[in-house]
Amino acid sequence: MTAPGANNRIPESVATIHLTAICGTAMGALACALKEMGYQVTGSDQKVYPPMSDYLRDRGIDITEGYRAANLAHAPDLVVVGNAISRDNPEVQGMYAAKLAYCSMPQAVNHFIGGDKSQLLITGTHGKTTTASLLTWLLYTAQQDPTFMIGGILPDFQSNYRLGNGGHIVIEGDEYDTAFFDKGPKFLHYRPRIAVLTSVEFDHADIYRDLDHVKSAFCELLRGLDSDTLLLAADDDPNIDAVLPSAQCRVARYGFGETSPWRIAQPAIEPPYTAFSVIHNDVDCGRFRTRLMGRHNLSNLLAAIAAAMELGVSPDPLIAGAETFSGVRRRQEVRGIVRDITVLDDFAHHPTAVRETVAAVKPFYPDTRLIAVFEPRTNTSMRDIFQDVYPTVFDGADLICIRKPPLLSKIPEGQHFSATQLVEDLNMRGKNAHYFETTDAIIDFVAAEAAPGDAILIMSNGGFDNIHARLLTQLNR
Repeated sequence: MTAPGANNRIPESVATIHLTAICGTAMGALACALKEMGYQVTGSDQKVYPPMSDYLRDRGIDITEGYRAANLAHAPDLVVVGNAISRDNPEVQGMYAAKLAYCSMPQAVNHFIGGDKSQLLITGTHGKTTTASLLTWLLYTAQQDPTFMIGGILPDFQSNYRLGNGGHIVIEGDEYDTAFFDKGPKFLHYRPRIAVLTSVEFDHADIYRDLDHVKSAFCELLRGLDSDTLLLAADDDPNIDAVLPSAQCRVARYGFGETSPWRIAQPAIEPPYTAFSVIHNDVDCGRFRTRLMGRHNLSNLLAAIAAAMELGVSPDPLIAGAETFSGVRRRQEVRGIVRDITVLDDFAHHPTAVRETVAAVKPFYPDTRLIAVFEPRTNTSMRDIFQDVYPTVFDGADLICIRKPPLLSKIPEGQHFSATQLVEDLNMRGKNAHYFETTDAIIDFVAAEAAPGDAILIMSNGGFDNIHARLLTQLNR
């Protein structure tokens, strides 16, 4: 068998490309982009199901279910290996045996899509997808025709990728590891003209030991930025303060801080909008409006506005773009309204994200109940790391439903998060909280409990057993 790393390269001439673990959000986007560029693309995954399977097949990409050496019998010029794949995967063993060239997803993005473009890299524990989506839309509406690769579907494009003819590419830079042969974070592969750092917190407990370990990854990123890179860093995060000394590039802070070069002034909730002014070095750049909810999203939008203006875009098209931005799928997304009951979907799972999402949504439903439904299912949220923190993040909700973590078998014994303890702690704080073993039980309870005017905020980083559509059906009955 060929030694790992021996053929980790991209050949000079490539016509056929195979993606192992093609159905991941980022890998699927890469596959579609490569197909659009004229490459012959195939792929495999062990979880081939809609909507990603339909999305890929509609674009003429041949997908095989299951990993096996035979999937590479056509001897592709290059194999792109997703980070969900381990070294002992049978397809990897077949790749080595056939001595095929291979690379990681970030290597492929750099080589095929982003290499000749000005890279705009969005990083941080929270807010990456929203900020990257906002920057993409602002540049697009300002006639900059950007390329993008983002971890969420943009309703404005009905896609999470786009091949533009402009000079910029917006990339969501993930701190998760790159591949089994490259355990460094994905964001280390990019060389941005502008980088945004939204936040630094402990997450991804399956690969990071603690907060210091997370900080070390971001420090490595900042140390590697070119001296002429501009780093836009949020001004309200002490963990960002801790890692910033590692940066040798230009740095500008953004947020609500009075001394920050880029800051928000006079925010006002004007349903369905939030209005605010953007101040740059004490110069008023105009009054903006957005349908996004919450202080954290104003900060995300400010980062995107600052990046666009640093690229030379004037405020007027940015004001128009901010107001017309349709949001990001699964970020405070309204999935339906039945009998004046609104069902929202959000990707929130980390306690900070849950807190900010609840706090953001509540002011837009001030005269009614906010029902929060939460499923802890990430490698971090199913551990007891934040057991004492989660009870404090639902204060804006009037009724709280907590589901038993669905994948606890993945977590080592003695580290399990207790949903029953969370409910007990919430009730001790005077909240109205309930524990549920199954999604079916939540649907039955909420459908019976919800009344006209209520808003139901469902938070999970997974599909949550299709709870949104099923609940809307039940409410309609």
